[in-house]
Amino acid sequence: MISEQGRVLEALLGGKFICQVSDEDAWRFLKTGGNAEALESHLNVLNRTLAKAADGDVFYAAYQTLGDAERKVLSQQFQDITANLMPLVEWLLLVQQANGADVPVTQGSAIRLGELQTTLEDTPAYAEQLAKIARYRMFGSTSTQLEGQLKQVFKRLTELGYLLKPNQDKQIYIATGKVEYLYEVLRFIDETEGLSLAEQAEQAVQQGSLI
Repeated sequence: MISEQGRVLEALLGGKFICQVSDEDAWRFLKTGGNAEALESHLNVLNRTLAKAADGDVFYAAYQTLGDAERKVLSQQFQDITANLMPLVEWLLLVQQANGADVPVTQGSAIRLGELQTTLEDTPAYAEQLAKIARYRMFGSTSTQLEGQLKQVFKRLTELGYLLKPNQDKQIYIATGKVEYLYEVLRFIDETEGLSLAEQAEQAVQQGSLI
C-alpha cells in the first residue's frame, strides 16, 4: 500500500494542484512540519521542486533547473494556459457579476449551478455571454440550450481541476486553489507583457464581444 508521502509525491508529479479544497489530507500533510522538506528531496532527484501559490496555501511541482527539454515542455504548457486565459477570465467575471458579488471567485467559493442557471436565464445579456464562452475550444459546447452550455462549461472546469463537486447528488461546485494559481499567472502576464487581460475580459463581458 502506498504511503501518504508517496501518494502526495505521485499527485504532484502528475501535475496536480494541492489545496485544502482539492485534497485536504495531502494539503495537511504538506503543511505539517518537516513533510514538505522531506518531499522536496525526492522531487529534487527528478529535477522538480515544491512550488507554492496563494501565500503558501496551494502546492504544485515545478522544474528545479531548466534545460532544452524542460523549456520545451514549459513553452507548451504556457501556450496552453494563455490560449485558455480569456475563456477562463470571462467565465470568472460572468459568475461574479451574475452572483452580484463584489469579490471574485476564489479558493473555497461555492457556486450553486441551479441558482446560477436561473440568473443567467433571467438576464439575456448573461445568457448571450455564456453562449459565447461555451463555444470556446476549451469548452467545446455544441448545445444551443443554456442548460447544456452551462453543464458543459462546469464539466470541463471540473476536469481541468478548477472546480470540485464534493457531492455528486448536489449541483454545488467548489473553486479549488488552481483558481488562485490562475490569478497569479494573470498578474504575471499583465505585469510583464502589459496585456491587461482582466480588463479586456471585463469589457468583453459588458460589450458581448472580444477586443
